[in-house]
Amino acid sequence: MSMLTVRRGASVSSDPVQAVQEVYRAIHQTGACLVILFVSSKYDLNAIEGALQGVFHCPVIGCTTAGEITSGTGYVEGTLVGVSLDSPELFAHPKLISPLTSFGLPQGEDLARELRSELRLGSDFDPRKMFSLLLVDGLSMLEEQAVATLHEALSGLPLFGGSAGDDLSFQKTHVYFDGRFRTNAAVLTVFETSLPFVLFQTQHFEPTEIRLVITASDCATRTVTEINGGPAAAEYAKAVGLEIAGLTPQIFAAHPVMLQIGGEYYVRSIQKVNPDGSLTFFCAIDDGLVLTVGRGKQLVESLAETLARLRRQLPTLKLILGCDCILRRLELQQKGLTEAAGQVLKGVDFVGFSTYGEQVNGIHVNQTLTGIALGE
Repeated sequence: MSMLTVRRGASVSSDPVQAVQEVYRAIHQTGACLVILFVSSKYDLNAIEGALQGVFHCPVIGCTTAGEITSGTGYVEGTLVGVSLDSPELFAHPKLISPLTSFGLPQGEDLARELRSELRLGSDFDPRKMFSLLLVDGLSMLEEQAVATLHEALSGLPLFGGSAGDDLSFQKTHVYFDGRFRTNAAVLTVFETSLPFVLFQTQHFEPTEIRLVITASDCATRTVTEINGGPAAAEYAKAVGLEIAGLTPQIFAAHPVMLQIGGEYYVRSIQKVNPDGSLTFFCAIDDGLVLTVGRGKQLVESLAETLARLRRQLPTLKLILGCDCILRRLELQQKGLTEAAGQVLKGVDFVGFSTYGEQVNGIHVNQTLTGIALGE
């Protein structure tokens, strides 16, 4: 008897009712403890809400995306993707965090107490048999505050997650909980299990010798006005050998900046150039930070190596749930490698989405794939 039953499904239908019905037929299982949905922002979200009413008889969580990813479809857009999990050895505790703007340590500690009262496999948070998933409003600019709070309140419980997207419109992103799409919110799900699992992160950049010092910024809006004492966009463009007019999302994807934290380099990606010559980032940035321009390695090969490692670590691998930065997708598109990356994913049961940022433990990062690999 299988100790973990995973059912994956995807619909390419543009009709929200049909899309929900197709995904339901693919992933429905009566004993499911959780359903996770990744929803293109191109859908009428009100219609998706209506179509989901009463369909699944277990908690359903999810978010809007900047693209959807499965091992069956590869990297797609405008679709609805779902996965359901059923195991006598897996318990899910989804919680809504809303409003994000007032989520600090007191609220985090209240949440932790509530979760402790529901635990099935122990009385406290145990990293050997517990992990957590965070889906968060990707335009809230509050991911750092949320993950730092949760890292403290949940005693460092392993956490991965992604920031919801809206297909590069940068207008409104949503998380889904209890039948509704919500903004200024996050959904935290704590999993308890005796099944084997591996929490992972991977990125394909290495630091160069090019240094950029943040000399003027607004942390609250993630806006940098000066780098190395000069206008931010001009200084960044000079560092990567371009004019300001040549700065595009594809350039930002190819030449991210990196920040060293505790001996590890993490990517801090640029979202856009503003009319005043400032730069808006996907992550919080502050005065005095010393950033390094990153140099990319082969993304597809890096992905293949990561998946091969996970298969070695978990011979009984049943699912990889992944949160993959939109800038990685843009790089694949720019280099004509989207199909090649999709072929790599065919070797595993992968479900995920393209994000506006990723979370790993207590850190918010960019241009990274974070996720959980589950075995049985």
